[in-house]
Amino acid sequence: MVVSLGLGAVCSAQGSKATLDVSETLFSVAAAMNACGYDAELRGSDVVRQHLRAEIAQAISRSDAARATREEMCRFYKDHQQPDSSRELAQYVSLAMNLGPPPGFDMLRRESEVPPDGAYVLGMVPLLRRFYGEAGLDSIWQTHRREYEALVARYHDPVARMILSTDVYLKMPSSGYVGREFVIYLEPLTAPGQVNSRNFGTDYYMVIAPENGALQMQAVRHTYLHYLLDPLALKRANALKRLDALLPAVKNAPMPDEYKYDSTLLVTECLIRAIEARTLASGKAPEAEQRKLVEASTREGFVLTPYFYNALRDFEKEPTGLKDAFGDFLHGIDVPHEKKLASEVSFSQQASPEVVRVARPSQVRVLDLAEERLSTGKPEDAKAAEQLARQALEAGAEDPARALFILARAAALQADVDAARTYFERTLAVAREPRLVAWSHIYLGRMLDLQQNREAAVQHYQAALSAGDATPDTKAAAERGLKEPYHPTSASRR
Repeated sequence: MVVSLGLGAVCSAQGSKATLDVSETLFSVAAAMNACGYDAELRGSDVVRQHLRAEIAQAISRSDAARATREEMCRFYKDHQQPDSSRELAQYVSLAMNLGPPPGFDMLRRESEVPPDGAYVLGMVPLLRRFYGEAGLDSIWQTHRREYEALVARYHDPVARMILSTDVYLKMPSSGYVGREFVIYLEPLTAPGQVNSRNFGTDYYMVIAPENGALQMQAVRHTYLHYLLDPLALKRANALKRLDALLPAVKNAPMPDEYKYDSTLLVTECLIRAIEARTLASGKAPEAEQRKLVEASTREGFVLTPYFYNALRDFEKEPTGLKDAFGDFLHGIDVPHEKKLASEVSFSQQASPEVVRVARPSQVRVLDLAEERLSTGKPEDAKAAEQLARQALEAGAEDPARALFILARAAALQADVDAARTYFERTLAVAREPRLVAWSHIYLGRMLDLQQNREAAVQHYQAALSAGDATPDTKAAAERGLKEPYHPTSASRR
């Protein structure tokens, strides 16, 4: 069932702005995850999730072939589990968004164009094909499709109202969206507290599940704002180059790395957060509460949020829509002044997770691919990670400290101790991110422990504790190093 939102006020004659939909491909991938023990946030899930899990389990129990395939599929699933359930779900959402319908699940894009997290689990596809047939997922899907369609009908009006209110505030016309998509997929087999949005070119997609009978409308609106505003910034990418001068000031911020190296992405996110602050509680929230959101956003690294917040206050008084006002917003940015303000920000230790993951092939970063290869722990993959990190370092388009850190870890996995030490030391010479600094010291400390140089090792562990990275794994590793010499068989590896 597909429901186009916005007939009348929020939909032009040429095409709708948003679509609520369901996907058998997403259902199939989520069903495989649930069959392999994915049970995140079951308590808040819609009742259909429990019904589906029970029916899938029964179908597997009736077929020896299905049981055998599930065992093989679940071994793959467990080998590729992530440290937290949100990243675990995200990689399979990235995979599903690049697969065609069952039973073939053919790739919609070239493998090189699949986002790194989705590429990491591409090996699931042949297992999914077998599982789909042997467990009879087609029959289960058809049995419950009406329940899925009922969810779509239930949330049509709330989403339509959100779109209308957003358009009214921005004073943006309903036309001009031909050839672009904003699709919201409802998939109750996923954790309701985890929202996954993806951007492929000019198209935007969300995967979301109801939580205790409601949708996370703030996340839906955030993605919709990206759908509206990203094209405005991309059209002015060359003009935004002057804002690159702000990027060095946010290198130590906890926000995702893509914002630290792309002023276009940074500007759009700052504007969106300013809009969210100005329209908090439908614009009725006290200014003090709005300012708290602005301050929190700034401390995460989105340093232009205060500027856009103030610009929107004037925008609200004028008849001009945001599409026309956007250029004036950009022209009014005093870069030296904003750079000075950014340099004075005391950044938070961590940032709230970003809803929209940029998945345009042009935005797939080489170092992300290198990290994925390195994560397997295999020497042959470490060699591939080394080549990718060298490529990024030579191109100069990504963080050199991160590239050097990957080269150091790749060298260590290949048992090249001298090269690893050199690269960790080079990382320390250029790194500004506390986590890179801390872990470079920890690795150097461990190497010195293995060389029986305890005094020098302790100095590195102490430096790691002083680097400013307060995350639990960093602190635990550094404190363990101070307590006793590192030994690979008795201490956990990062």
